[in-house]
Amino acid sequence: MRISDYLVRELGRRQVVLFFLLATLLYVLPLILADFRYIDDNWRALAAGNAWAGQGRLFTDWLYQALTFTAAAPDIFPLPLLLACVAMSLALTRLTFHYFAEPTLACCLVPLPLWYNPFLLQNLSYQYDGPAMALGLVAVIYAITFSGSSRVQRWLVPSVLVALAIGLYQISLNVFLGLCAVELIRSVHRQMAWRDILRTLGWRVAQLLLGALIYAVSALPFMDVRRSELLNWSADPLLQIGINIGRVLEKVALLFHGGYTWVFAGLLLCSLPLSVRLGRQIFLRPESRGQTLILSLMCLLTLPVLVLLVPGITLLFRDFNEGARTLMGFGVLLMFLFYLAHLWLAHNHRRLPLLLIIPLLATLSLSFACGRVLTVQKTFANNALNSLSHDIAAHRELRDAKRIYLSVTYSDRWLAAAAGSFEQLPVLRYLLNVDYFMLAENLPSAGITNVVAERERRNASRVGYQGFPALVDSLYYRIYLIGDYGFIVMKEPPHGRLLQW
Repeated sequence: MRISDYLVRELGRRQVVLFFLLATLLYVLPLILADFRYIDDNWRALAAGNAWAGQGRLFTDWLYQALTFTAAAPDIFPLPLLLACVAMSLALTRLTFHYFAEPTLACCLVPLPLWYNPFLLQNLSYQYDGPAMALGLVAVIYAITFSGSSRVQRWLVPSVLVALAIGLYQISLNVFLGLCAVELIRSVHRQMAWRDILRTLGWRVAQLLLGALIYAVSALPFMDVRRSELLNWSADPLLQIGINIGRVLEKVALLFHGGYTWVFAGLLLCSLPLSVRLGRQIFLRPESRGQTLILSLMCLLTLPVLVLLVPGITLLFRDFNEGARTLMGFGVLLMFLFYLAHLWLAHNHRRLPLLLIIPLLATLSLSFACGRVLTVQKTFANNALNSLSHDIAAHRELRDAKRIYLSVTYSDRWLAAAAGSFEQLPVLRYLLNVDYFMLAENLPSAGITNVVAERERRNASRVGYQGFPALVDSLYYRIYLIGDYGFIVMKEPPHGRLLQW
């Protein structure tokens, strides 16, 4: 048998699981090798802290308590991420057999964008939160693919899984809604009867409502009220939603740069012919004109709905978060395009769907680029930590200070060594979102325990502008001492240009 024949032959369940296990591990390998504590990871590792319940993510607390056999969350990275990869491999296997009765290697490429979502890289960069977010995605996939023997099971089990997903990470709800939209297109392509399509959609709505109710009863009471505040509906919320959508579009547009633009444009072009065929197929159905019109409208709205679900429910909250970790819905949009492109390419030639590996390789390349920049950031952070800890240890007054306040200054120019990568891949800066020089939580790892984060910058700012002589004047910071209290004031990074090598 020729090698090319292996690429198009039917795969067994074990082979599909092994494929996804390799693919998922390969995607997170750069992040594991970088081993960089990302933002919240610093204080969580220092205090073995959880505190997810206040964010409405009670089940994440339970997850780490189960994994660590403690009442808190000691640092056990990368074990949770490795377990999440195994769970995701099993979930993607279920989704593959859900979509394709006799899957080939090309069929396995279709659901992979749920994991090979470029914006999911920021989620996975969190050593603590990343695995919980991934398991929320796993729970959603199992909710979509579950098919019980009784009506009660088909209603109750997916609902519990939806509640579990929301309790792990609320944004998982966007993925569930997106997969429901994909289910609609899949039903039309399989030429399911009008009544069966409505019944399927009704089941999904019932599962969603019951899942939300279970979440509201179990996890929502522990949530901080301020975090759950919605938009002020008396102050033109549609305008605010429109502004937020514009901000998300600006961030997503950063991905389409250079060759990535052509890769995703090709993916979109490959999905268009199948969309046209589905449209013709709807008008040939035996239903009444009214039913055909409703079904056409539902299918026509699928793409706009999937686009809207990229930010999804975050648009409804007063404190809008435009971080890449909230764009899990982008993976469903990609998978939808992969599904349509696969059907059209397979119709023309059985080997053509293997072309879908190209956009996946582009995303994998981005993952490795992200990992390398995190390694550079880790080197820079370690050098900064050594410099700051040396300056404090070298001055007795600072060593003996009751407290040293560190004001965090944010800038996009700290990491000069990655300027070339940021220029060629603008989305990297958005994905990484590491725009600080040093955090107070980093100092204890160097034996410095009297440095604390300054929640309000008034003291440090006042010291920096009142002309007090600096005890230490370094390239990136000044350290002041007034009585028994020290103040670390960050300087703005220099504007100097890099040498052209």
